[in-house]
Amino acid sequence: MSFNSGKRFDLYKDLLESSGYFKLVCGAGLEERKNVEKLCYIYTLAGCTGFDVAANVDIVSAAKKGIDAAFIKAKDLKLTIPFRPFITVSVGMPGDHHVRKASINSNCIGCNLCIPSCPTNAIPESLNVISELCIGCGNCESACPSTANAIEYNHNAKQLLDVLPKCVEAGAESIELHAGVPDQESTLKEWEIVSNSIPNGMISMCIDRKHLSNNDLVDRIYAAKDIADDRLIIQADGIPMSGGADNFNTTLQAVSIADYIYKEVKLRDSKFTKLPILISGGTNSLTGSLARQCGVKFNGITIGTHARNVISNYTKSPYSLSNSQLLESITTARNLINRNLQKNYSNNI
Repeated sequence: MSFNSGKRFDLYKDLLESSGYFKLVCGAGLEERKNVEKLCYIYTLAGCTGFDVAANVDIVSAAKKGIDAAFIKAKDLKLTIPFRPFITVSVGMPGDHHVRKASINSNCIGCNLCIPSCPTNAIPESLNVISELCIGCGNCESACPSTANAIEYNHNAKQLLDVLPKCVEAGAESIELHAGVPDQESTLKEWEIVSNSIPNGMISMCIDRKHLSNNDLVDRIYAAKDIADDRLIIQADGIPMSGGADNFNTTLQAVSIADYIYKEVKLRDSKFTKLPILISGGTNSLTGSLARQCGVKFNGITIGTHARNVISNYTKSPYSLSNSQLLESITTARNLINRNLQKNYSNNI
C-alpha cells in the first residue's frame, strides 16, 4: 500500500496534526531481518503508528511480515489494531551516526569491554563486528580503553537512486534523511533524491546540533521546506542513539532542540505553522512528559534504544510466547506509547 492512496496520506497527516504519532526506531543500520520482524510484530499489536527501518528491501519486507503476523494474532487475542502502521526507511549522509558501521582493527588490546557495551549484540567473542546488527551508536568506542583507536567506522553507503524506489515499491511509505552533518550542498542534493523517490509521500529530515549551529539548523529547515513543501517532517534529534537510561537528563537535549525549532521556526514564520516536529535522540518514557511540562509543542515521538530495551525479554521468540506472556509484552510497549502521547490505546488489555 503506497501514498498513491489518498486515505493513507490523509491519515498520516491527521496523526501528525493531532500529535498522535509514535514511531519505533528499529535502527537505520539494523539489517537483521528477524530482529526487525519481531519488533514490528509486538509494537504493531501495541498500537504503534510507525516503524523506522534500514533502507533495504529485505528489511522492509521483514517489517511487513511482522505487521502482517500482528494482524493475524490480534484476532486470536481479540484486539483491534486501528490501522496499519507506516513504514519509513532511513538513509544518511556520510558522517552521520545512524548509517555508519563499526569495525575493530589490529590495535585492539583484547579487553572485551566493547562486547557488553553493544546494545544490539553485534560484537561476538571473536571481535569481528556483525555488520547486519551494528547500528553505529559508538558505545563500543566509548568503552574501549585503548589509546590506539581500535574502533573504526565505515559509512554504510546506499545508492539512493537505486534503492529508494525499490523500498517504496516493497512497501515503504515515507523516507527519512539523517542529515546531522555540516555540508549543506551535499545534504540538499541527497534531499532532492529523497523527495523525488516518493513524490506523493511525507519525507523527514533528521537534524541535530552536534555539527550545526542554531542558525545553520534554521537555514537547513528553510532549504528542506523549499524542496518538500507541505510533505516535510522535521525530526529534532537530541543526542542520537543515547536513550539507554530512563531519566529526564537523558531526554533533555531531545526536548530542547524541539523547543528551539518550535520557537524559532514555527512561531516566527506562518508558512511553518503546520510543520510537524518529531522528538528523537535520547527519547524514553519521560520525553512526552518533559516536553509538556516545558510547554514544548510536538507532533510525535520516536524512540529507539529504550523502546527496544523494554521488550527485550520478549523478542527472542515472540511467536512462541503464550498469550499471557505476549499480552505482557504488548502492555509494556503500549504503556510506553501512552505515557508519551497521553493517548488511550487500551484495546481491551
